Parts: sequence; C-alpha cells; structure tokens
Amino acid sequence: MAEQLVVEHLSKVYERGEILALNDISFSVKKGEFLVVIGLSGSGKSTLLRCVNRLIEPTAGKVFFEGADVTAAPPRQLLRIRRQMGMIFQQFNLVKRSTVLTNVLAGRLGYVNPWLSVIHRFPPSDVELAMTNLDRVGIREQAYKRADELSGGQQQRVGIARALMQQPTLLMADEPVSALDPATSHSVMKYLEQMNQEDGVTVIASLHFLSLARRYGTRILALKDGEIVFEGSPDDIDEARFKEIYGEEAEHVEVR
Repeated sequence: MAEQLVVEHLSKVYERGEILALNDISFSVKKGEFLVVIGLSGSGKSTLLRCVNRLIEPTAGKVFFEGADVTAAPPRQLLRIRRQMGMIFQQFNLVKRSTVLTNVLAGRLGYVNPWLSVIHRFPPSDVELAMTNLDRVGIREQAYKRADELSGGQQQRVGIARALMQQPTLLMADEPVSALDPATSHSVMKYLEQMNQEDGVTVIASLHFLSLARRYGTRILALKDGEIVFEGSPDDIDEARFKEIYGEEAEHVEVR
C-alpha cells in the first residue's frame, strides 16, 4: 500500500516557547490503515491530529498528504486538501439549535456556494447524500430534530455523518468516544471501522483506552509528553510497554 500521509519531524510549541506539545514526531500512514494514537491526556494526541490538517499551525516540521505539502499549502490549496480530510471531534462540535440534517449538510461547506450555505440552501443531491449518511449511521429518523435533543452517542453519529459528507479519503477522530459510556463507545467505533473496511477510508483515531485501541486499530502509535514511545502492532503492547506509555497512571487507566 502506498503512503497516504507522511509526517516529518513535526513539533509544536505553545505559549512563547514554554510548552512543548509535540517534539520531533515522524511517522507515515498507508492508505486503508486504521491507526490509533494512544496516550494520557496532555500527551499530544489532539495537537497531532490538528497539526495534520493545520487547524493548529505546527512550529516546525512537514506534513505531506497524498504528495501535497500541507504545511506549505496556500489557502486555496489547503481548502482542497481539507476536503479530503474528515474530522470528528471529542465534543461533537454541532450547532445545537439547528436540525440534525442542517448539521450534516455543514460537511459540504467546502463544496457549495458560501452565500447559499449561509441561508441553508443546498443542492437536492447534497440533501439526498446527507439522508443516506444519516441512514448509514442509523439515525435517519432523527433528521429534523434539533441536535441538542439527541443523546451523546447519537450526536457523535451526526458528527460522523457530517464528516462523511466530505467524501473523505482520510477520516480523523479526536477522542471520539471519551464522553460516551462503554457500550455506546463500541457502537460509534464500529461505524468508523465500517467506513475503513467497506469504503477503504483511512482512519486515524486518538483514544485513551488501550482495550479500544487493540480492538479497532491495525496499528498503534503511542505518545508520551509529546514524543513517540511506541509504534507497532496492537498485539505487541505487553504490560511493560503499557507502563512505559502510561507511566504511574498505568494501573489506574480504566479498561473498556
């Protein structure tokens, strides 16, 4: 498989150089992989994902996506690159007072006339695609409800449907199940697995729980204090590796 994403010597420094969030991170992702990034809160997982699509500007290093230099891309090119990168957020990032359908259609904002999108005028083909994606995540019947009427698990499924509206080749999920109970977490992760296996969409998901990483990831990248401390197969993380990744917190990490 060809390398779809290449990250070279990526670093991110916050607050006048006082906080080093990422320190010289390098790795690559092949097309069709399901890469899980694990680590404690504050290890750099969210920063890494946001540097890949430049929601956060890296301090140093390069990111290449399908051969294009993301870190050097001017605004128009960056917009085209981001169309191929779906993003699912930890706190759902929905417009709570808008309908589920309107939230899903927001995933087409990079494609439609911005003036029409302001007044929620989308082509019929986009509306049909939105309903198809809602059907795919099992909540088509919720299309005309306000987003804040849905449960947390349902709201995250709206987030997945919205990301799918971009028809991405890479789907990034930043702690997508941290606000959900264990049973709901698995239902959400299974949708991501479905997109990966059935559609061939590359998935990069940051997770806190090792059990979820082992269940869904084809490869694991572990961060600690902004540095890679493990990269390999889920089966290769034994107790010693686990403690290396989580340190003193190892015995207190909840298993799901």
